[in-house]
Amino acid sequence: MVDYLSTRSYKKIGVIGTKRTISSGTYEKKIKEKSPSTTVVSLATPLLVPMIEEGFIFDDISNAIIRTYLSNESLGGIQALILGCTHYPIIKNQISKFFNFNVDVVDSARIVAMILREALEKNNLLNDSGIVADQFFISDYTTYFEKIARMFFEGEINLNKADIWN
Repeated sequence: MVDYLSTRSYKKIGVIGTKRTISSGTYEKKIKEKSPSTTVVSLATPLLVPMIEEGFIFDDISNAIIRTYLSNESLGGIQALILGCTHYPIIKNQISKFFNFNVDVVDSARIVAMILREALEKNNLLNDSGIVADQFFISDYTTYFEKIARMFFEGEINLNKADIWN
Protein backbone atom coordinates (compact mmCIF):
# COMPACT_ATOMS: atom_id res chain seq x y z
CA MET A 1 0.00 0.00 0.00
CA VAL A 2 2.87 2.34 0.70
CA ASP A 3 4.01 1.82 -2.89
CA TYR A 4 0.55 2.92 -4.05
CA LEU A 5 0.82 6.10 -1.97
CA SER A 6 4.36 6.83 -3.13
CA THR A 7 3.12 7.03 -6.74
CA ARG A 8 1.16 10.13 -5.74
CA SER A 9 2.52 13.40 -4.47
CA TYR A 10 0.55 13.84 -1.28
CA LYS A 11 1.92 16.43 1.10
CA LYS A 12 -0.41 15.45 3.98
CA ILE A 13 -2.05 12.08 4.60
CA GLY A 14 -4.50 11.18 7.34
CA VAL A 15 -4.95 7.72 8.81
CA ILE A 16 -7.98 6.58 10.78
CA GLY A 17 -8.24 3.25 12.57
CA THR A 18 -8.86 1.52 15.83
CA LYS A 19 -6.90 2.52 18.92
CA ARG A 20 -4.70 -0.55 18.50
CA THR A 21 -3.95 0.17 14.84
CA ILE A 22 -3.15 3.83 15.44
CA SER A 23 -1.05 3.19 18.56
CA SER A 24 1.07 0.70 16.59
CA GLY A 25 2.30 3.59 14.42
CA THR A 26 2.76 1.18 11.50
CA TYR A 27 1.09 3.28 8.83
CA GLU A 28 3.00 6.42 9.75
CA LYS A 29 6.32 4.59 9.97
CA LYS A 30 5.94 2.86 6.61
CA ILE A 31 4.77 6.01 4.81
CA LYS A 32 7.62 8.06 6.28
CA GLU A 33 10.16 5.42 5.14
CA LYS A 34 9.05 5.87 1.50
CA SER A 35 8.17 9.55 1.63
CA PRO A 36 9.95 11.41 4.46
CA SER A 37 8.57 14.81 3.43
CA THR A 38 4.94 13.68 3.69
CA THR A 39 3.11 14.76 6.82
CA VAL A 40 1.13 11.87 8.32
CA VAL A 41 -1.54 12.45 10.95
CA SER A 42 -3.15 9.50 12.68
CA LEU A 43 -6.47 9.55 14.49
CA ALA A 44 -8.01 6.75 16.52
CA THR A 45 -11.70 6.41 15.67
CA PRO A 46 -12.82 3.67 18.07
CA LEU A 47 -16.57 4.24 17.84
CA LEU A 48 -16.70 3.49 14.10
CA VAL A 49 -16.29 -0.29 14.49
CA PRO A 50 -19.12 -0.85 17.00
CA MET A 51 -21.25 1.68 15.10
CA ILE A 52 -20.88 -0.42 11.94
CA GLU A 53 -21.20 -3.75 13.73
CA GLU A 54 -24.39 -2.66 15.46
CA GLY A 55 -25.93 -1.46 12.22
CA PHE A 56 -25.79 2.28 12.79
CA ILE A 57 -24.76 3.06 9.23
CA PHE A 58 -26.23 5.48 6.73
CA ASP A 59 -28.23 7.32 9.40
CA ASP A 60 -28.05 10.39 11.62
CA ILE A 61 -26.08 8.55 14.31
CA SER A 62 -23.35 7.42 11.93
CA ASN A 63 -23.19 10.81 10.24
CA ALA A 64 -22.79 12.54 13.62
CA ILE A 65 -19.99 10.19 14.71
CA ILE A 66 -18.19 10.48 11.36
CA ARG A 67 -18.54 14.26 11.39
CA THR A 68 -17.21 14.45 14.96
CA TYR A 69 -14.10 12.41 14.17
CA LEU A 70 -13.33 13.87 10.75
CA SER A 71 -13.75 17.45 11.97
CA ASN A 72 -10.64 16.97 14.11
CA GLU A 73 -8.23 19.85 13.41
CA SER A 74 -5.34 17.46 12.81
CA LEU A 75 -7.02 16.22 9.61
CA GLY A 76 -7.27 19.73 8.17
CA GLY A 77 -5.67 20.00 4.74
CA ILE A 78 -5.21 16.28 4.12
CA GLN A 79 -5.14 15.16 0.50
CA ALA A 80 -5.67 11.47 1.28
CA LEU A 81 -7.25 9.53 4.12
CA ILE A 82 -6.28 5.92 4.72
CA LEU A 83 -9.03 3.69 6.07
CA GLY A 84 -6.92 1.64 8.46
CA CYS A 85 -9.63 -0.82 9.46
CA THR A 86 -11.40 -3.53 7.49
CA HIS A 87 -14.79 -2.24 8.67
CA TYR A 88 -14.35 1.27 7.33
CA PRO A 89 -14.93 0.63 3.60
CA ILE A 90 -18.59 0.06 4.50
CA ILE A 91 -18.81 3.79 5.30
CA LYS A 92 -16.31 4.95 2.65
CA ASN A 93 -18.95 6.90 0.74
CA GLN A 94 -20.05 8.77 3.87
CA ILE A 95 -16.42 9.63 4.60
CA SER A 96 -15.87 10.82 1.02
CA LYS A 97 -19.05 12.86 1.22
CA PHE A 98 -17.83 14.53 4.42
CA PHE A 99 -14.80 15.78 2.47
CA ASN A 100 -17.00 16.81 -0.49
CA PHE A 101 -15.22 14.10 -2.51
CA ASN A 102 -12.05 16.28 -2.51
CA VAL A 103 -9.92 13.84 -0.49
CA ASP A 104 -8.65 10.52 -1.85
CA VAL A 105 -10.19 8.02 0.57
CA VAL A 106 -7.87 5.01 0.43
CA ASP A 107 -9.25 1.55 1.18
CA SER A 108 -6.13 -0.18 2.52
CA ALA A 109 -7.80 -3.60 2.46
CA ARG A 110 -8.58 -3.30 -1.27
CA ILE A 111 -5.00 -2.30 -2.08
CA VAL A 112 -3.57 -5.17 -0.02
CA ALA A 113 -5.96 -7.59 -1.76
CA MET A 114 -4.87 -6.33 -5.20
CA ILE A 115 -1.18 -6.73 -4.28
CA LEU A 116 -1.83 -10.22 -2.91
CA ARG A 117 -3.70 -11.21 -6.08
CA GLU A 118 -0.80 -9.98 -8.23
CA ALA A 119 1.67 -11.98 -6.14
CA LEU A 120 -0.46 -15.12 -6.36
CA GLU A 121 -0.86 -14.71 -10.13
CA LYS A 122 2.87 -14.10 -10.59
CA ASN A 123 3.67 -17.34 -8.75
CA ASN A 124 0.84 -19.38 -10.34
CA LEU A 125 -0.83 -19.83 -6.95
CA LEU A 126 -4.15 -18.14 -7.65
CA ASN A 127 -7.14 -20.44 -7.40
CA ASP A 128 -9.89 -18.73 -9.36
CA SER A 129 -11.77 -21.93 -10.13
CA GLY A 130 -14.44 -21.14 -7.55
CA ILE A 131 -14.21 -24.67 -6.19
CA VAL A 132 -12.82 -23.67 -2.77
CA ALA A 133 -15.09 -21.55 -0.58
CA ASP A 134 -13.84 -18.17 0.59
CA GLN A 135 -12.72 -17.95 4.20
CA PHE A 136 -12.48 -14.74 6.21
CA PHE A 137 -10.26 -14.36 9.26
CA ILE A 138 -11.41 -11.73 11.73
CA SER A 139 -10.04 -10.46 15.03
CA ASP A 140 -13.44 -10.24 16.71
CA TYR A 141 -16.85 -11.74 16.06
CA THR A 142 -20.36 -10.43 16.53
CA THR A 143 -23.52 -11.74 14.92
CA TYR A 144 -24.28 -8.30 13.55
CA PHE A 145 -20.87 -8.13 11.89
CA GLU A 146 -21.61 -11.46 10.21
CA LYS A 147 -24.93 -10.02 9.00
CA ILE A 148 -23.20 -6.91 7.61
CA ALA A 149 -20.47 -9.04 6.01
CA ARG A 150 -23.08 -11.24 4.30
CA MET A 151 -24.76 -8.10 2.99
CA PHE A 152 -21.40 -6.71 1.83
CA PHE A 153 -20.39 -9.93 0.02
CA GLU A 154 -23.96 -10.68 -1.12
CA GLY A 155 -24.11 -14.24 0.13
CA GLU A 156 -23.01 -16.81 2.66
CA ILE A 157 -19.56 -16.40 4.14
CA ASN A 158 -17.29 -18.40 6.41
CA LEU A 159 -15.91 -16.28 9.27
CA ASN A 160 -13.03 -17.58 11.37
CA LYS A 161 -11.95 -15.78 14.52
CA ALA A 162 -8.16 -15.45 14.73
CA ASP A 163 -5.85 -13.65 17.13
CA ILE A 164 -3.98 -11.46 14.67
CA TRP A 165 -2.17 -9.43 17.32
CA ASN A 166 0.06 -12.20 18.67
